[in-house]
Amino acid sequence: MARTRLTDFSSVTAALRQRNFGIYMAGSSVGLLGLWVQRVAIGWLTWQLTHSGIWLGIIAFADLFPTMLITPFAGALADRLDRRLMSLVSQALAMVQAFALALLTFAGLIDIWSLLALTLFLGIVYAFNTAARLSMVPNLLETRYVPSAIAIDSAVFNLARFLGPAIAGAIIVNWGVGPAFLFNALSFVCFLAALYHIRMIRHETGGKKTGGVMSQVLEGFRYARDHPGIGPMLVIIFAMAVGVKPFLELLPGFADAVFDRGAQGLAYLTAVAGLGAFTTALWMAQRGTAVGLTKVVIGALVLGGVAIFIFTATDIYAVGLIGAYFAGASVTLGGTGTQTLMQNVVDGAMRGRVMSLYGMIYRGAPAFGALIMGSASEVVGLRAAVAVGGVICIVVAVWMYRHRATMTPALEREQPGAA
Repeated sequence: MARTRLTDFSSVTAALRQRNFGIYMAGSSVGLLGLWVQRVAIGWLTWQLTHSGIWLGIIAFADLFPTMLITPFAGALADRLDRRLMSLVSQALAMVQAFALALLTFAGLIDIWSLLALTLFLGIVYAFNTAARLSMVPNLLETRYVPSAIAIDSAVFNLARFLGPAIAGAIIVNWGVGPAFLFNALSFVCFLAALYHIRMIRHETGGKKTGGVMSQVLEGFRYARDHPGIGPMLVIIFAMAVGVKPFLELLPGFADAVFDRGAQGLAYLTAVAGLGAFTTALWMAQRGTAVGLTKVVIGALVLGGVAIFIFTATDIYAVGLIGAYFAGASVTLGGTGTQTLMQNVVDGAMRGRVMSLYGMIYRGAPAFGALIMGSASEVVGLRAAVAVGGVICIVVAVWMYRHRATMTPALEREQPGAA
């Protein structure tokens, strides 16, 4: 079958016409806006309460680290249980957390410790949500549309990253962080309604599972480690997660201490990073194929390293915006590209466990990066601490480039049933 490279958005519209995926994306779009409004509000509230780079790193760590511990087990459960039901329950618990944040803030009872506890709770909830979502989405539509669907999901996420901070900045400047938390809580209603109405068209969890959860987790680790393409992709996404993504968690410190722009400056930096990610995700979505993506994700590491160097090179705000744009673009190229390649070749019965490893690294590893960089910033400053991430990306990119010949055929083969 000849390979066809799509150069328009026909693959995007075809994927969105798939009923269950279309409903899912409609609800997800609203929910993601709320998510980014809350993320900006939490970062700004943390900075207001502490004015500490260490605390920015700790809060980011509390949000992301549970993914490292729990997501592999959640992935095994996603290969056993109803993935849609797991998504429903985890989103409902996240809504409860958002309402709790809003109530404590409105009552004037919020402090850094309660914020830490609620952030840790949300991190645990999203560990289960990550495993359920990553393994569920490919089962909402025909196999041939999966590469575009993954990129569409990323594009909507990053459009929300662009719009959400702008909304957050307006809310925080005019009314404070409490209404921002309430905005997020209310956004869950649409997403929960969408999850209730969708149905998966394929169930990869059928059949009786043998062994306990731990043995299945280890089976997933071995499968990913021994796969000639999936293993290297996990290394790439780890480099991206610790080298580039932590700068997003430390933006409040840059906005205030480096660029002296306050909450509005934070919103613009986050939004520009989201714009870079969104435009890149649109390009990924229109490709509609996994062919050629191995080179793209290796190039994303190089772009990410250069972008971090630009972002940390000076305290000139305009230069920082340029660096943030390309850093956001690199995160989407690397994140969406590696996920597409992994989803393209993973065995369906292993999808929950293998994609939970992706989620564990992509969401959890930045916790270590943010904590280490935040702590180091107290000694060497934010700019020098974050610049180390660029070095990590460049080194891993050079190593991966040398191994591309064995990775490419293992990752870019045609999907069964592809058009």
